[in-house]
Amino acid sequence: MNYLLLSCFSFGVGIVVGLTGIGGASLITPMLIFVFQVPASVAVSSDVVAATLMKVIGGVKHWRQKTLDLGAVRWLAFGSVPGSLLGVATLHWLRQFGEVNLDSILLHLIGYAILLVTATALVQLLLMTFAPAWELPTLPKLDLETQTGRMSAISLGAILGYIVGMTSVSSGSMFALVLIAFFQLDAQKLVGTDLAQAAILLTFTSIGHLTLGTVDWHLVLPIWIGSVPGVIVGAKLCKLTPQRPLRFVIYLMLVMVSWKLAHSA
Repeated sequence: MNYLLLSCFSFGVGIVVGLTGIGGASLITPMLIFVFQVPASVAVSSDVVAATLMKVIGGVKHWRQKTLDLGAVRWLAFGSVPGSLLGVATLHWLRQFGEVNLDSILLHLIGYAILLVTATALVQLLLMTFAPAWELPTLPKLDLETQTGRMSAISLGAILGYIVGMTSVSSGSMFALVLIAFFQLDAQKLVGTDLAQAAILLTFTSIGHLTLGTVDWHLVLPIWIGSVPGVIVGAKLCKLTPQRPLRFVIYLMLVMVSWKLAHSA
């Protein structure tokens, strides 16, 4: 394992995350699997732990700036945290069956999760670019002052949390789509809310993955060394870089990666 190369690649991923907001797990997990030949179960667990620090730093910054919706964070977390722990419990359950190839199952799950997130975001980006006048029907905004609104937020959080617990993917990207569709947050609060809920979710998910014994700290530390400064650099470059062309290229790359993961032997 070339740990210097891993830090360099992680630095690049961090820049992409800082520039576009696209989740690091969608890039780092496939990178660990394909480039560094890390088993899928180890890649998922190590990536969850590595991503937590990045999300916590961003979440704390936005909390101090008060650029987040605390209500959305709270009620999504009430669902996402137990959902993610249930996902980890499912991994524990699958490991009890010797004839089940957990790494193979995770390869397919990660692939389909990334494909779902990326395809949805890509369609949204294409519509915004080529059909800006086409107004899509908007979903009703969740009212967190009502019991129905709170239960809906908890349910959405639980479903997405389960996916994160199983695959490490979507702690940011899929939640961002939910925040846009059901909470209708402005751009500033969207980023802060997404980071804050991801920080809470991944903190508990990391604890769950530590119990699996598949976290490799020799991978986590180089990812931290590269990704954290990369995010800072990316955030500074964000104002100078055209967002839509960059996102389009990355989405296409992720579609190809996810397709290969989903159809791996």
